[in-house]
Amino acid sequence: MIKVENLVKTFGPKRAVDGISFSVERGEVLGFLGPNGAGKSTSMRMITGFIPPTEGKISVGGHDIVDDSIRAKRLMGYLPENAPAYVDMTVYGFLNFCAEIRGLRGDDRKRAIHKAVETCFLESVLYQSIDTLSKGYRHRTCLAQSILHDPEVLILDEPTDGLDPNQKHEARNLIRRMGEKKAIVFSTHILEEVEAVCSRAIIIDRGRVVANGTPAELKQRSEIAGAVSVRITGVPAEMVKLRLSDVPGAKRAAIVKQDEQYVWARVYPKGPSLNGTFARGVAEVSMREGWKIEELHTEEGRLDEVFRTITLPDTVKEEAK
Repeated sequence: MIKVENLVKTFGPKRAVDGISFSVERGEVLGFLGPNGAGKSTSMRMITGFIPPTEGKISVGGHDIVDDSIRAKRLMGYLPENAPAYVDMTVYGFLNFCAEIRGLRGDDRKRAIHKAVETCFLESVLYQSIDTLSKGYRHRTCLAQSILHDPEVLILDEPTDGLDPNQKHEARNLIRRMGEKKAIVFSTHILEEVEAVCSRAIIIDRGRVVANGTPAELKQRSEIAGAVSVRITGVPAEMVKLRLSDVPGAKRAAIVKQDEQYVWARVYPKGPSLNGTFARGVAEVSMREGWKIEELHTEEGRLDEVFRTITLPDTVKEEAK
């Protein structure tokens, strides 16, 4: 449904987007991740035809966004950054106006507005002026306009920005449900949303795609993926570290935390840990030493660690070494 090839955008000497390529199929929810200034919003604006690319090609539903923009845009719903709206209108007036622009007439328009209002939980503020709404309700109103025409493609820039925890939960469920039949791209800074909603994610840094995969695949790039964490009582930390370093297949062992009663250690494997073999090795060494194990589990990996590792400036990475 969406195909992006070698996309470039320059603003004077600045190369905001630097040759990114990716595709999104129907039934896929793609998370768009990256630090501030990475080029996420600029990329989304080009995909929707809001600004033209400097180089590269974008097609939506087989229609080129530059050469066949009207047909491409008819397939799309777009929630821009900061959820702009006409603040002097009521919620109903704004949605009615947007429905007219989309070519909806008569009963079709009424049904589309009713469905969007119901989907985005806007009944209580329907006839309220937009300038009196909270940030969360403004965001919901703009999300409602993006789905009025039941588009095949949704481009959502920070769709949960400004929402409270309950509203975020509702928005994530909505995106997940719509993602079963639509092609959705949404940007977020909240990594837990990626795991909760996305079938795939890409990370952009300094205008380039630096990672692309499912949340599970990205987590496997985490240093702690496959590591075994263990909590032991009544043993000196240095002794725990020394003995666990000898576990078959261990690259190293580290003390994560310790207090008067417990030692929390983590053992890192040299390669992928399969079928619990590495965890059994940690348990066997601990039992052979006569240690009392309070807790033992294999780590899945963390997206936040992967994100930081990939997007840290080079100078910081060198200092960390």
